[in-house]
Amino acid sequence: MAQSLSFLLALSLLAFVPLCFCDKTLGGYLYPQFYDHSCPRATEIVKSVVSKAVAREARMAASLLRLHFHDCFVQGCDASILLDSSKNIITEKRSVPNRNSARGFEVIDEIKSAVEKECPNTVSCADILALAARDSTVLSGGPNWEVPLGRRDSKGASLSGSNNNIPAPNNTFQTILTKFKRQKLNIVDLVALSGSHTIGDARCTSFRQRLYNQSGNGSADFTLDQSYAAQLRTRCPRSGGDQTLFFLDFVSPTKFDNSYFKNLLASKGLLNSDEILVTKSQVTKQLVQQYAENTELFFEQFAKSMVKMGNISPLTGSRGEIRKRCRKINSINQTA
Repeated sequence: MAQSLSFLLALSLLAFVPLCFCDKTLGGYLYPQFYDHSCPRATEIVKSVVSKAVAREARMAASLLRLHFHDCFVQGCDASILLDSSKNIITEKRSVPNRNSARGFEVIDEIKSAVEKECPNTVSCADILALAARDSTVLSGGPNWEVPLGRRDSKGASLSGSNNNIPAPNNTFQTILTKFKRQKLNIVDLVALSGSHTIGDARCTSFRQRLYNQSGNGSADFTLDQSYAAQLRTRCPRSGGDQTLFFLDFVSPTKFDNSYFKNLLASKGLLNSDEILVTKSQVTKQLVQQYAENTELFFEQFAKSMVKMGNISPLTGSRGEIRKRCRKINSINQTA
């Protein structure tokens, strides 16, 4: 009798598994409880390391959030951005959007090392990126959300994908929207996810053209508040100072809030890709106005869009691998 009950219980559990993997409300083939049995402390470990890193340097929150974004837009959310160059891999870290810009890799290494000690060969680097992005947002005062888990790690990277698919500060509105739509993200996701610029920094080289030569005629960008532009010019000269950092949101640069959208309405968005949300589309302008007026609405949509972005083409099941070290695929790890 006991054996037959065990058999029925096993069957009922097996019958339930496909529901977990296929329920679209839980992020497609991913679901938040993925590590509940195989590594129950995984999320706790990620949060602990991220908390210490952000306490050391507030800017790290934005850096970790950006890593997840730059990962998902290239080959899907597969931790390809973390791979170093090797015999068969050209790293995405060399791409224009990532070179001298993407950072936080050491924090991911620290998380992975701690998780490997707890649960060897279990938690993917791709899931660590997704969790670290959520924790960074929460630690900065932003919204919380359940992160669907179960991604696996790629065995390759795409330098061309990184150069071509990640939205750039000087892209036109239509180009940026096309890059989002390519990932099955819509215009609402575009505005909400742009709100991540409420924290973090940008380099002088990312917006210099707005100060001196926006349209190729030697004139500054007329959509940029002129007093703000003059202030920026004092530290971002016509030449030199490429790596000088500026707050994306000068009002509350380390606090995740809706002041980014208020800045846009005041013509004080730092990047061209920020300000065009107000100047190039009535739809995006209305969304900017709504988020500027209603923090709760912005937070709610940001969380939804982050889950949606985190579900871009994940590797699941037997595809990909669980990397032992996030910077190298396992075959290289074993021969190194």
